[in-house]
Amino acid sequence: MSKSVEFIVILDDGVRKRHRHETSGGKVINFVVQLEIRIEQEWKVAIRYDCAHGYSHVDRYDKMGKQTKMPLNLQFESALTYGDWDINENWQHYRDAFLKGREDE
Repeated sequence: MSKSVEFIVILDDGVRKRHRHETSGGKVINFVVQLEIRIEQEWKVAIRYDCAHGYSHVDRYDKMGKQTKMPLNLQFESALTYGDWDINENWQHYRDAFLKGREDE
């Protein structure tokens, strides 16, 4: 039997982190953690850590929705932990880069 956890953390006005993961037998089998920025009343993803396509990776977006994908080569548990930590630590940096209209490495 699997268990899902989902929550949103408000980081600042117009900035939030969305976290969702699913476990089965104590192992992460699905996850998404992403930083969302509100632009003209619409929430847009700036950076997303997830395991869509069967592997852990990070997607970075610009304001127009252009996406850059980078594989993480991490187990799902480690990728989820790292993504959550990275967004908590660097959300201001990611927000500023996103609002200036550039992806950030």
